[in-house]
Amino acid sequence: MQLSAQYAIYPVIDAVLNGTSAVLLLVGRSYIKRGRMAAHRAVMITALSSSALFLTSYLYYHAHVGSVHFQGQGWSRPLYFSILISHTILAVAIVPLVIITLSRALRERFDKHRKIARWTFPLWLYVSVTGVVIYVMLYHLFAT
Repeated sequence: MQLSAQYAIYPVIDAVLNGTSAVLLLVGRSYIKRGRMAAHRAVMITALSSSALFLTSYLYYHAHVGSVHFQGQGWSRPLYFSILISHTILAVAIVPLVIITLSRALRERFDKHRKIARWTFPLWLYVSVTGVVIYVMLYHLFAT
């Protein structure tokens, strides 16, 4: 898969930002489980920043490069597209969930924050991790 050298770094940046978000989500969750609210807040805001930077980079890249077609054949195609479809649907759904979750935390409505965070956390983590999986499959495992 040949990419213009000008844009070739963007998929790597996107994967790093997605991976960073995933790690930060796990760290943030561990902090809140240990009662470290200030550390949790800082890490979760950093995770949000990483995800926002990812989205900006992703949209910029695809606005200039267009779509990148999966080159794998056989069993890898249905696996890739299953991951891609679930990732894409949940990536759209996660945006309002993150906004609501963050809003409730910032307004110190922690009871409501916890209720929605139980859904937001695993979905956001799934989207971040599958973003990295998609990158690896698209640009490394099955690239020609």
